[in-house]
Amino acid sequence: MMKSFSYRILLPAAAPLLVLILWQYAAVKLENDVVLPTVPQVWGLFLRPNEDILRLGSMMQNLGMSTMRVLCGYFAGLALALPLGILMGHYKTVNRFMGALVEMLRPMPPLAWIPLILAWFGVASFATMLGIEEGEWYVFFNNIKFSMLIIIFIGAFFPILLNTIHGVESVRTTLVDSARVLGASERDIFVKILLPAAAPSIVTGMRLGLGVAWMCLVAAEMMPGSISGIGYVITHAYTVARTDIVMAGMISIGAMGLAIDAAFRYFEGRFFSWQRLSR
Repeated sequence: MMKSFSYRILLPAAAPLLVLILWQYAAVKLENDVVLPTVPQVWGLFLRPNEDILRLGSMMQNLGMSTMRVLCGYFAGLALALPLGILMGHYKTVNRFMGALVEMLRPMPPLAWIPLILAWFGVASFATMLGIEEGEWYVFFNNIKFSMLIIIFIGAFFPILLNTIHGVESVRTTLVDSARVLGASERDIFVKILLPAAAPSIVTGMRLGLGVAWMCLVAAEMMPGSISGIGYVITHAYTVARTDIVMAGMISIGAMGLAIDAAFRYFEGRFFSWQRLSR
């Protein structure tokens, strides 16, 4: 019992605790808050999550807006990558047709698209598309810029696509052939064979895609037109030498990523434990 507790709780907590100790020791030795603030200074910001920061809104408000942007870009990537990945994994003709284009675009970093995206979309937002020009809804939708969402979309798209292709290609052809012999339609094959069998790989791709989407967030929120979000707060805090806010913003992103990754891992363990047992 004690050994299990140590392995599951204490061991994962050891590395972060060691980092905190080294961080505090280095900060005390340096005595320079601009270079490295102390742990209590940064922790104090988390104790006041609704306090206005640099007249940019609270940490909680900005983190909420960032989460909204990430989810919008992520689900757009998922909506395209999932069906395309299934088609490319199942139909060789589609794979041959799209494969070269995918492999050409995949190595391009999402940040390399920023100049083109700004030239094409500028600072247009959902408020522009919906024709909203004033009020609280304008403030909300105007903060969701197309350019930001596309950067996040690109980051999330390829991990989901490639893992979906791999998952579908890994499905044994005997299962598909047997289903066809028994009179299964293409829809039945997709819904009852390909999707369930490829689901573990797809969920892994979704987890990786969401991680990359968060990695693209700060760059997306540094683009022209951004006036909110945790990435914008980090950038603005740097310009006024508030390193404590910079580090608090970075830790917030890391904590969100950790929580989402833990949720995905729980989902995988809960519904796909059979895959580990079959190895």
